[in-house]
Amino acid sequence: VLIIACPCALGLATPISIMVATGRGAGTGVLFKNAEAIEVLREIDTLVVDKTGTLTEGHPELLTVEATGDVDEPELLRLAAGLEQGSEHPLAAAIVRGAEARGVRPGKAEHFESVTGQGVRGRIDGREVALGNAALMETLAVDFSAHRVRAESLRSAGQTVMWVAVDGRCAGLVGVADPVKETTAEALSALHREGLRIVMMTGDNEATARAVAEPLGIDEVIAGVMPDEKAAKVRELQSQGRKVAMAGDGINDAPALAQAHVGIAMGTGTDVAMESAGVTLVKGDLTGIVRAIRLSRATLRNIRQNL
Repeated sequence: VLIIACPCALGLATPISIMVATGRGAGTGVLFKNAEAIEVLREIDTLVVDKTGTLTEGHPELLTVEATGDVDEPELLRLAAGLEQGSEHPLAAAIVRGAEARGVRPGKAEHFESVTGQGVRGRIDGREVALGNAALMETLAVDFSAHRVRAESLRSAGQTVMWVAVDGRCAGLVGVADPVKETTAEALSALHREGLRIVMMTGDNEATARAVAEPLGIDEVIAGVMPDEKAAKVRELQSQGRKVAMAGDGINDAPALAQAHVGIAMGTGTDVAMESAGVTLVKGDLTGIVRAIRLSRATLRNIRQNL
């Protein structure tokens, strides 16, 4: 005869604690997808954060327009905004808004093409126009070397610099910056006190990335990351024995969110990101991660006490 029994108290010890944690989290804007997310979050020692929309507001502003070739600045901006009307990237929206604010009507682009991780290109008024990073200019054999120093100066000030080429020649550059959220610095300080190492991962140039990261006390910067490389970078950190959480808000972050031990999505981001994550922050700010980690640790302590 085999008799198996479980005291009622033992059977309730874990489910009740998880249920209470889920309810408390929801009340403070932290949504746990399942019990596993609550359990694993307490073990996290490394937090990887995307820059745009996670550390920053996600609403970049056009700050710099400089013509260096045969077109003047209003025409340069007209061409740039004309191309970017066909893109859904946050930086594209900033250029279009910047043109409208300056009273410049964007041109009409034809044969629009988005080059992943590099920029966009197309034809406007019969001219070949391209806008993007150095990699795109090199692909198109556009010489922009005479203006590298100016670009580095803007990057050191935290701007993302994009080159504009017209008919195969460098016509100028535009600089865009995304303000850091007011709550970011305080949240990162609290996460450091909880023992986490903070890693910022971004597609931005190294200089731009460090201009944002250093004032915030971020421990490590991984810059120049292509959208399809993010998950591999998370996997690399995991191979070093780190317990990794990934916080992001965009479609490009979804594979990395799924790869991490715990994915944390900003509630202000895309549905794809939220679907891939184990935790969603309703308000979309990093103070929610502090609350989530503290709640996770308190919950597991409570479960052990119950047992």
